[in-house]
Parts: sequence; C-alpha cells; structure tokens
Amino acid sequence: MLTAFVPIWALTVLGYLVGRSGVLGDRAELVLGRLVFHVAMPAVLFTTLSRTPVSRLLSPAIVVFAVGTLVVGVGALAASRWLFGRGLAEQSIGAMAACYVNSANLGVPVAISVLGDASFIVTVLLFQVLLVTPVVLTLVEMDVARASGHRWRELLTLPVRNPIIAASGLGVAVSALGWRLPDLVNGPLTQLGAAAVPTALLVLGMSLHSREQREPANRRELWITVLLKAVAQPLVAFLAGEALGLDARLLLAVVLCSALPTAQNVFVYAHQYALDTRLPRNAVLLSTVLSMITLSGVTVFMHA
Repeated sequence: MLTAFVPIWALTVLGYLVGRSGVLGDRAELVLGRLVFHVAMPAVLFTTLSRTPVSRLLSPAIVVFAVGTLVVGVGALAASRWLFGRGLAEQSIGAMAACYVNSANLGVPVAISVLGDASFIVTVLLFQVLLVTPVVLTLVEMDVARASGHRWRELLTLPVRNPIIAASGLGVAVSALGWRLPDLVNGPLTQLGAAAVPTALLVLGMSLHSREQREPANRRELWITVLLKAVAQPLVAFLAGEALGLDARLLLAVVLCSALPTAQNVFVYAHQYALDTRLPRNAVLLSTVLSMITLSGVTVFMHA
C-alpha cells in the first residue's frame, strides 16, 4: 500500500518545491493545469475507454458503488448549498470531492495488492468517467453559462467544447464499434496520457504555494467533505451491498474502492473553471492521508 502512496506524496512535494522556487515562472501552474485538462487527461481517458468494454458497467457490484456515490454526493451538494452558501458550480465540485474516488493511480495498485486483480476498479473508472464526470461538469457549465448569459448555447455545445467529455465519448464509440487503434495512433496517445497523473500532482503541489490560494479553507466544510468521503461513502456501500446480498469478495471490492480518497481530477476541474480550489485541493490531501487508515481498516474488518 505504501508503494501506491509514495508517488502521490513525492510528486505533490516536488510540485510545491517547484512553485516555491519559481523556476517555471509565474504562469506555470495555470499553463500546466490547462495542459492536463485539455491534452493529457483527454488522451488517457480516450485510450483507456477505447480498450475497455462498456458492458463492464452491467453488474450488481457497480450498482452498489453507484448508490454510495449518489447518496454521499447528494448529501455533500445539500451541505454545500444550505450550510456554506456555495453557488451551483462550487456545490458540484464540493460534491465531487466527497464522492469521486482516486480509481486510477491509487485504486489500481490498492486493488491488486488487496483483491489480487484490478477488474472491479476498471469498472469504477468507467462509471466515474462516463456518468459522474459529465453530470458534474454539466452542472458547473450551467452555472458558468448562466453568468455569461449564453446558457443554452453553452450547454448544447458542451460535448464538443469540453475535452474530457469529448474524449470519453470518442473512446466509448471506438470500444462499442470494436475498432482497434493502429500503433501509430495508440502509441503517441498512450505516451501523452502517461503525463496526466504526474502533471496533475505537480499542479496540486504548486497550488499549495500559490498566492491566491494560500488562505486556509473553511475547516468545517473541509472536514464534512472528507468524513463523507472517508467514512460515509464506504459505510453506505457496505449497507447497500449487504441489502442486495453481494458475496463477500464483491462486497470487499465495493467497500474498498468506496474508501479510496478524493481523486486529483476534482482539483483539476476546479482549477480549469477558475473556481475556489482550496476545498478540492485540501480534500485530496487530507483524504489521502486518512485513507491509509481507512483502507487498512476496511481490509481488516472485511476479512474478520
């Protein structure tokens, strides 16, 4: 499990040191954030989804995971609105911070080390990319478009304008049609996609030193978000799995994946839309620290 966590912390610390030193200039955080959102992340999503059968979504285990995601996400959305007075865009990012798990660079090694295979975490990745991400980004765009006065035009062109949604849709289309990308296309895209996670972690670290985000986040809001992520989501998944009668191995997979920390993608999306990044940034960091305890606890409890 330490093998999975060490790269996250190492790259985040490196990003902080890069930001503190100023070696990349004043606009490095903005430029690298755009690189992740517009180039690297679409590449990795397209290549991953183009090779993954969409039929993976049809399983009772992912239904249980979806229940946990929905319950916690709606709860976080309500708390963001009624307790902290956030606008729709930041409500959506707050809800995402509470229920969007780090399924890629942390989920895969944890699943392999605990479960022995990564089949279910790939299903979780599909669910989040194909369903959760488009819903959240649409809510964010609705708020942004309403402020600009071009709401319907912005929403109708969202699948074309947003590289995350566009790349995901193209990847699913390639998979559904059974096409196999030639190596001349797949090779460069795979290499480009490999830059997504490390660059996102560098930007996350750089944000810890950014002048605009140096003020502390609302601690009450942060702790509610992190406790929803680290405690409520795996608990809801466990109760839903018991109610649906999942076998012990599938139930462990669902609860373990639900206990994964907040993905850095949430910070990337907030950063791209110029929203307050303090909550998603701190939720990623704090939930990742706590998950070392919760993931171990889930494993011991479920094997007891």
